[in-house]
Amino acid sequence: MDIITFGSPCQNFSKAGDLTGLRGEKSSLFYQAIRLIKEMRCVTNGEYPTFAIWENVMGAFVSGDRLDFRTVLESFSSTEIPMPTLKWANAGVVRGREFELSWRVLDAQYFGEPKLLQRRKRIFIVCDFGGFRSHKILYKPENLFKNPKIIGNIEDKDTRFNRRYSDKAGREIPNVRPFQDRKMRGGAKRRNKTLFRNSFGKPNEPFPTLLASNPIMFAYWENGKEEEGFIRYLTPIECERLMGLPDNYTKYGADGNIILDSARYKALGNAIALPCVEYIMAGIKEEFLTSAQNEQKLLMNKR
Repeated sequence: MDIITFGSPCQNFSKAGDLTGLRGEKSSLFYQAIRLIKEMRCVTNGEYPTFAIWENVMGAFVSGDRLDFRTVLESFSSTEIPMPTLKWANAGVVRGREFELSWRVLDAQYFGEPKLLQRRKRIFIVCDFGGFRSHKILYKPENLFKNPKIIGNIEDKDTRFNRRYSDKAGREIPNVRPFQDRKMRGGAKRRNKTLFRNSFGKPNEPFPTLLASNPIMFAYWENGKEEEGFIRYLTPIECERLMGLPDNYTKYGADGNIILDSARYKALGNAIALPCVEYIMAGIKEEFLTSAQNEQKLLMNKR
């Protein structure tokens, strides 16, 4: 097994969760993953896994008075890591005698083709146990200039709006013409809270981060007419597209049965944006190929 990937449950790190950090019950899975990595490397005499990848929310930088992220780095590297003076940087490298660990904050809106229309910042760690290639994988040159493309219309999908359920939207989703000078802030997440959250924005701006706790509502005026505007939830297909997934990717379970929309929303809110994963995996593949080519050259030279 060359690669182990995991993302310990984010609820203990997230502002939407309990902020208990690595002390939280769900974070125990992080230590179990680290245990598996160390046991595997022990059994294989340090050969496998070659890479480990960890992902989590931005809250991991600050939980436990910033000590939790240091614990994460030290768990991978078995090396004492100094604390930063003010805060953790959005990118960094730890290098030992035989390994290299790099971390970087990736924002989903800058990845994929076409680029995702969602702001979704996540911390990614790549640990290379067999060399010093993690920085090459995480810091590959990438086009950060957004050029959003429309990938299709949703014409007749289930949706909810005006705080009541409607079977069908009954029309295509038009281009949004939102408030400019008086954008409405806030979207209803809990009772007795602000009704709108990031519900309106400027044209071509990415959508706010999808959450697992509740599907996000948004509002628009059809053809720019204020009197015809209404609020509705994103459909599961729209959420899939915001994560870079194919339409109806989460519609069916392994048994072939249709999954409830509520479960699809939760799964997508907890998911990792696919283009960010593809970016990292493409870098690892490139390094594997380079290593194989170098080994082949050495064999040829010995002959």
